[in-house]
Amino acid sequence: MKRNIIKIDEEKCDGCGVCVPECHEGALQVIDGKVRLISDLFCDGLGACLSECPKGALTIEEREAEPYNERKVMEYIAKGGQNVIKAHLEHLREHNEMEYFRQAVVFLDDMDIPLPVLTTWHETGSHCGCPGSKEMAIEQTEIVKNGSRQSHLAQWPVQMHLVSPNAPYFQNSDLLLCADCCAFAYGDFHKDFLKGKSLAIACPKLDTNKQVYLEKLKAMITDAKIKSITVLIMQVPCCGGLLQMAQQAVQETESGIPVQVYVIGINGEILKNVQVN
Repeated sequence: MKRNIIKIDEEKCDGCGVCVPECHEGALQVIDGKVRLISDLFCDGLGACLSECPKGALTIEEREAEPYNERKVMEYIAKGGQNVIKAHLEHLREHNEMEYFRQAVVFLDDMDIPLPVLTTWHETGSHCGCPGSKEMAIEQTEIVKNGSRQSHLAQWPVQMHLVSPNAPYFQNSDLLLCADCCAFAYGDFHKDFLKGKSLAIACPKLDTNKQVYLEKLKAMITDAKIKSITVLIMQVPCCGGLLQMAQQAVQETESGIPVQVYVIGINGEILKNVQVN
């Protein structure tokens, strides 16, 4: 069956192993100085490990792979004890993989292993797993100003599946490649990021057939001759896939165009601003 699964670029991987603890399913191990995917059965394809790699060696690809097997994963997870079990269950719950969550609970019951006490949805302290789906209320500070904000959107459509890489507004433009949550989290999105740029938005976690996105980016670089890519992503781990995609497109086209990344916090602040290419 075709499904999303981790791909490891062995030339980039230096075997540091930073990504390994982030894979609660145990799909990644350091073997002979490189991180390896030890079994398709163990990889859930959700990408919690992506943003942990300092070398950008991890990406998500859609390919033929053995179906993910939650029971096999739980046989491995259970050996790690209650804290590992808890982290895995919360990882599933926060990615809304409730059928796998149910299978994991059934396994624990079959093996007479106690179900750990999980972090509640509204707990505000330390939190295990991916924060991308955690519910939270964000305190707002109202700033009253006269007049209305100007829109700097200069094109339509904007969603990556819908845009044409050969559209005139991409020609010789500076591209803003944006995770679609960013515009809602960052108050001055139009003024600070969109002004003067062409736009393509995507969700690296939920969108399907992301290989099409990569091909479109490569076409924008080679055919539309875009001059730069600004990647705007949220602080949640799953967003890292969008940066990986931009870097891969630049690398495969051997264009050398600059790639700037901004990481936006859930409360709307800029957490990181760095040129990565």
